[in-house]
Amino acid sequence: MAKDPVCGMEVDEKKAAATATHEGKTYHFCAAGCKKSFEKNPQKYLGSHGGHAGH
Repeated sequence: MAKDPVCGMEVDEKKAAATATHEGKTYHFCAAGCKKSFEKNPQKYLGSHGGHAGH
């Protein structure tokens, strides 16, 4: 399972409504709207350290 970075929902990678790649990492989204929000401003959802927030 992956976590939608926009809404925080758990998303099955195989059934994700949408995906996007940012700085070499693939993110999975529960809906196209979450992907659209992410693509407008990825740093808003990833924090100041990008995809390397140390999850």
